[in-house]
Amino acid sequence: MVNVLEVDGRSIGLDEDRCLLNLDDWNEAVAACLAQDEGIELTPAHWDILWLVREFYRAFELSPANRALVRYARQQLGDDKGNSLYLNALFNGKPARIACRLAGLPKPANCF
Repeated sequence: MVNVLEVDGRSIGLDEDRCLLNLDDWNEAVAACLAQDEGIELTPAHWDILWLVREFYRAFELSPANRALVRYARQQLGDDKGNSLYLNALFNGKPARIACRLAGLPKPANCF
């Protein structure tokens, strides 16, 4: 089943997990619309993680699972942002899954 997200007059295809079908369709407006679906208003703290997740994907060609996200955030952003409590608070208790989706990336392999 394919869902469609309407953003700025564009129809953007989503898969059954509401992840983008085409990664090139992503932009900040798309992220904001996807965040609304999650009840999240994106703040600079969210954007730090979304850009970090996109950087991880470019480097490793996969979406990070929770442990990898926490570890990478700790390495790149420090202990205050690289911990589960911080990331869970930002992304409704599902940081890897939601951050990857909002960043326009596929669902991490081991997320349900």
